[in-house]
Amino acid sequence: MKATLIVLFIFISTASYGQYHFSGKVNTELKEGKVYLSTIDDYRKISGVYGEQILKMTNPDSLGFFSFSDNNLPSQNRMYRIHVDTCTDEEQTVNHFTGHCANSKEILFIANNTDTLSFPYSFDNEMFCRIVSNNDKSQMFLKIDSLKHEMRFAFGTYRSEANRSLNTKKWFKTLQNYGEKLNEPLAELYIYSFLSDRTNDLHEYYLEDVKTNTYYENLLTRLKEHYPEAPYTKQYEAELKADEFVVNGNKSIPWWIYFLGVFAALSILGNFYFIGKWRRLNKASKSTEALSKQEQRVMELILEDKTNKEIADSLFVSVSTVKTHINNLYKKMNVASREELKKLHNK
Repeated sequence: MKATLIVLFIFISTASYGQYHFSGKVNTELKEGKVYLSTIDDYRKISGVYGEQILKMTNPDSLGFFSFSDNNLPSQNRMYRIHVDTCTDEEQTVNHFTGHCANSKEILFIANNTDTLSFPYSFDNEMFCRIVSNNDKSQMFLKIDSLKHEMRFAFGTYRSEANRSLNTKKWFKTLQNYGEKLNEPLAELYIYSFLSDRTNDLHEYYLEDVKTNTYYENLLTRLKEHYPEAPYTKQYEAELKADEFVVNGNKSIPWWIYFLGVFAALSILGNFYFIGKWRRLNKASKSTEALSKQEQRVMELILEDKTNKEIADSLFVSVSTVKTHINNLYKKMNVASREELKKLHNK
């Protein structure tokens, strides 16, 4: 009864003051190590040891118990990791270089600033296999890991191409459906990070799935609705767009796209042609208006292919007078010959 009241008091206190409290116990082999609390802003670094993610560090007591408490986490759910390792400061530089350390053990979970979590031993005295929390979403990663374990067993039963192909399609659907039912986009993102991992055998199928499966765009919508400012929402959107570009970049273009392109090009060229023609005609019209009546008559006769002498006879003037009219005509029409004048009026 007394222990129950203490737990209840801790829960009420943390909820009232907006303070998180994470506690647990490490086994005998690791109690001399250090325990770290990390925030996960990059879902490609969910599992492992990354110095830039560490928020706090503590040492377990003589019995292996540890705890983290503070009031500096986001009020919304986020991804977190607690890990313990026995590496010395000198060993960490080498052992943690790739983010994976053989001397460490971790647990991943979802939490926020008001959560109280404990990590008790499992029924078979295994550490970091259970989560007790006032947040029912905290242990979703453990549930997904159990499903992934079943998936690995199914793949390992028969190592044939036929078995792999059938199981890949089945488990993609199973994991995606399970993630949706959890009603927590962070849990779906945890599944996505596994299915789309470029280092595993599922990545090729994932790229094919992206082509036709609306699940990925729907997940993006859910992330934006629930976690619009979270870093992994922006990361997911950028990754998804990049993958969609890769798989759709070589897709054949429909015939009607080519048709529209040719039609648009011809329309543009036609517009240029008719605009140019209109400008030339407008210019010729204005130039014609500047001609005297005699010069206009000379131009009409030139367009009828009359010679200078024939023009002179028609107008009852001398050939030299006709030549003077023609020179003035050329200047006003901005042409240099009969051919240019004819072309100008034939366009």
